[in-house]
Amino acid sequence: MLKLINTVFYVGLLRPAPGTWGSLAAVLVGWAIEHYLGFIPLVIAFVAVTALGFWSVGAELKDRPGEDPSEIVIDEVAGMWLTLLFPAMGFWMRDMSMVWPGPVAAFLCFRLFDIWKPWLVGRADRRHDAKGVMLDDLWAGVFAGIVTIILAGLYHVVFLGMMQ
Repeated sequence: MLKLINTVFYVGLLRPAPGTWGSLAAVLVGWAIEHYLGFIPLVIAFVAVTALGFWSVGAELKDRPGEDPSEIVIDEVAGMWLTLLFPAMGFWMRDMSMVWPGPVAAFLCFRLFDIWKPWLVGRADRRHDAKGVMLDDLWAGVFAGIVTIILAGLYHVVFLGMMQ
């Protein structure tokens, strides 16, 4: 059961780059949740998958401290859904669903921060424990979400401003 949860229905077994596959699955499912059910269900799904991830990763790695197996991708789902909350909230405040640039930018920014691991992302990754497995992707999600909103603002101010 832990393997099913931590690999997110075995998506984490796809090669190469299981983290990218996990993030791609997460952005597609997260975008669908937001589009068909709304922003609040996406928030609930994020909280649920994050809590589930802390529990399941902790249970799987309790006898293997220091490991971060690449097939564990529930952390990517939590981080990706956190990233999606930033553009989703912007669209929710305008009473509409996310349109394609938001999820695509969120995905690209999340992968950048998850791979690059700057500052708090890297610090969490260097914990070498189950909490660090989850926390590095959550920090990556925070930074990616912020950058996604900044990019959206720049696009609207610079590009659309020049069109007027």
